[in-house]
Amino acid sequence: MTKENVFDSHKFKLWKRHLERNGLEIHQVEHIYTRHNHKGEVLFALLLLDATTPEGHKIPPICFLKGEVVCVLVCLIDQDTQQKYQLLVKQRRICDGSLTYEHPAGMLDSESDAAKVAAREVWEETGIEVSEHQLVRLLDFPAHPSSGTSDEAMYYFYCEIPLSYPQIMAYNDRNMGEASEHERIVTEVLPFVEGHRRINNVNGILLDFLYLKDVGDWETMRLL
Repeated sequence: MTKENVFDSHKFKLWKRHLERNGLEIHQVEHIYTRHNHKGEVLFALLLLDATTPEGHKIPPICFLKGEVVCVLVCLIDQDTQQKYQLLVKQRRICDGSLTYEHPAGMLDSESDAAKVAAREVWEETGIEVSEHQLVRLLDFPAHPSSGTSDEAMYYFYCEIPLSYPQIMAYNDRNMGEASEHERIVTEVLPFVEGHRRINNVNGILLDFLYLKDVGDWETMRLL
């Protein structure tokens, strides 16, 4: 398998283009470490940047190169009661080693169609099939969750899927994930408010509020 050079990658070129567009003069970029996915594409990298801002100052040099990412809230709605459930994924994360509850998410890698990647990530991580047209994008720009140390830019989506209660619970406790990427994912279906209280990552918490605001569900928002 041929491994992609970080400086030839879509992620690096996108980051460099943004830096230059915003007036930074790049003097040197030093490669520290790169991890590739199972296809040999750059998954993420650690870089040191020597650059000058338009104001003539040096910018803090470290960058965790991750690129663009999608995060998708899947809301399953009981057809009879209208009760809302969140379809979450849980897995252990390196931030503190805990078992975390999250919305389906994933990186764009060498792709640029966020909705297409979002639909695929939902399928791969939960087993539920959604089309790109079912996904509603929130915010008209990708948001940076860690702007001081990473180029990561997050696209937020949601979809609402009406099902019977047995159909909803059929998506609970499924073993999912890509073993080659060290993913050990288990799905969990929870009532919306309970699901929100299990989530401890900023992207997931924000996405819940953005979704409820977009659909005008102020009653559920009041309970969070």
